[in-house]
Amino acid sequence: MAQAVADTGRSLTMARAGREAVIAEMRKNPNIFVIGEDIAKLGGVFGTTVGMAEEFGSKRIVDTPISETGFIGIATGAAMAGMRPIIEIAFVDFIGVCFNQIFNFAAKTHYMSGGQFKMPLTMMIGYGGGYNDAAQHSQCLIATLAHVPGIRIATPADSYDAKGLMHTSLRDDNLTIWMVHKRIWGLGWLGTALKTAIATVPEEEYTIPFGQARIWKEGKDVTLVGYGITVHAALQAAEKLAAAGISAEVLDLRTIVPLDRDAIFKSVAKTGRLVVADEDYMNCGVTAEVLAVIAERDPRVLKAPAVRVAYPDVPVPFSRPMEDFCLPDADKIVAAAKKTVGQQ
Repeated sequence: MAQAVADTGRSLTMARAGREAVIAEMRKNPNIFVIGEDIAKLGGVFGTTVGMAEEFGSKRIVDTPISETGFIGIATGAAMAGMRPIIEIAFVDFIGVCFNQIFNFAAKTHYMSGGQFKMPLTMMIGYGGGYNDAAQHSQCLIATLAHVPGIRIATPADSYDAKGLMHTSLRDDNLTIWMVHKRIWGLGWLGTALKTAIATVPEEEYTIPFGQARIWKEGKDVTLVGYGITVHAALQAAEKLAAAGISAEVLDLRTIVPLDRDAIFKSVAKTGRLVVADEDYMNCGVTAEVLAVIAERDPRVLKAPAVRVAYPDVPVPFSRPMEDFCLPDADKIVAAAKKTVGQQ
């Protein structure tokens, strides 16, 4: 559980909450630096480093050319040498040009060195669609990253979790990826963040352990599992289902690696029904991993077949109507939940 801290009543966006954690850790630890594109003068495409160049200077807020392979390699080497780098990558799609640095060096060095070299490296990454950014700027790719051993992945759904999970990431000795969906980050040019993503955030530091899921809403008829943006779609769906007499429980995975399998099974064992929502691709995705938890532990707890609501296995379209057709939303989750209780 999160550490007990005073409730100051401050409501922050996820962008501000995550940045607050980074600044606090940088003030305490001179070995932390941030490296990435447009992070000094601009403050990051998603506001991740606003005002930090003025406080910490160019040696700790390092602007780079458009060369993800180069600066991820620099950060990986720096982490091996005892620094604690933070890499800012605005769009997760860009990892396509630096798989080797992430998968074969940053993810594996701790293990291959027998623990002689740790990898205290954190990546801040934006993901997701809904902005007509087309196939190369709208993906999630979380399951792609989660598939490789040595990578921890945090996917906060609100600003309280954003700060706590960031503190945890920056204190970890392994490669950790802190990922936020662009539609809930809370930046002006992306539109106002969903109200359910803006939470009370204490000024004090606190951590949230990886591998600990969160129940946003208790229910008894069906479990709706999501993370990041799909938590909010599930909450909207739960309201609509309540009007139809269906009590839905909303479970936020919080971290994909490690995955809180115990929480998933406990919730489904209670409700007997399962709907998993994910904006990542359906094939070999997080939805399949959640279903596998039930299949491997005891599928007899299910009163009806589980249903997955995920992105179809097609490149993200540029066309808004076509993109909306593919994106998971509350109505699709409602339809899936009603199917499990026999209302369709």
